[in-house]
Amino acid sequence: MKKAINKIKEYFSTNFEVLAATIIFIGIVASGKEFYKAIILMLEFIVIMEVVKMVSDFIKKETLRLRYIIDIFIIFLIRDVIILSTNKNRDYFDITFLLFVIFVFFMFRILAIKFSPGIIKISKDTVIEYEDDRPNKKIVTTRESTPDE
Repeated sequence: MKKAINKIKEYFSTNFEVLAATIIFIGIVASGKEFYKAIILMLEFIVIMEVVKMVSDFIKKETLRLRYIIDIFIIFLIRDVIILSTNKNRDYFDITFLLFVIFVFFMFRILAIKFSPGIIKISKDTVIEYEDDRPNKKIVTTRESTPDE
């Protein structure tokens, strides 16, 4: 019995998402809220978290990442799709339009990541490396390019 309890503790210590989801699900069932309303509230919470993350990043680094703004719009639009699809008087045109807009924002997000400034070659001899989200990278450095670049 003790071995089984230790296995369960070990599982939840490495997979805390399952534990968090279980607690949230039990809380939804215990509160008597309808499930779609709980999902809408969680998506609103995620939107607020993304806005706070974006503002915090702007204050710390004095740069605004396009990716964060697009993520906020995508999550907000997904929330609207859920609200519209759970409505009894569904307007399928609005839902389809919002899904199309979400698709367009996903394309913008992919392009924002693909063409984000990482290394910019200014001339034959000068390359500028910009900071990215990895903690090991430093802010802006300039170096001479090698012949094979």
